[in-house]
Amino acid sequence: MIVAVAVAVAGALAVVVAWRLTVAGRVSVWWSMGFVEGAAGVGAIATGRVRPSHGLAPVEALAIGLGAGLALYLATRAFVAVARRSPVFERHVATIYGRREGLSLWTALVLAAGVTASGEELFWRGLVQGRFGVLATWGAYVLVNVASESLPIVAGAIVSGAVWGGLALGTHGVFASLGCHAVWTALMLALPPA
Repeated sequence: MIVAVAVAVAGALAVVVAWRLTVAGRVSVWWSMGFVEGAAGVGAIATGRVRPSHGLAPVEALAIGLGAGLALYLATRAFVAVARRSPVFERHVATIYGRREGLSLWTALVLAAGVTASGEELFWRGLVQGRFGVLATWGAYVLVNVASESLPIVAGAIVSGAVWGGLALGTHGVFASLGCHAVWTALMLALPPA
């Protein structure tokens, strides 16, 4: 139990540090978040507390997640279509997509949808939510993402964090939330709403 709490605290602090270094322009968001979230995911697995799904076949949980990811993407597109009327929001969206920093789409997809999304789900919904509950995890997830100083990132953490937490809670594991997060991220990169 002490190890799980230590991993949870260290992982959350590492995400804050990665965001602050990214905002300061010292590191690339793609590599820093991939490294930090990937390491947090590995740490979560090492605690032995991450459950893939309980009461559902892994294929069923993934199918639920994939469908939810597509629905979340479509809802995000609709939200961005309205929210981008705000010059501040539009500038923040442009900044996010401008940070690809010469990475190919495939590299960005692997880092963001493969490593970062998987690591986040294993860590936040697998370890932290299993230890502290859905509401505390959702609140902490939103708070660490405030360090990004990005309206779209924080809005995404609020809405998507709630969706992913609900999926993990409803399926008693991380497969559904992991599938949802990976599909949503991949679609956001491949077919940007802005």
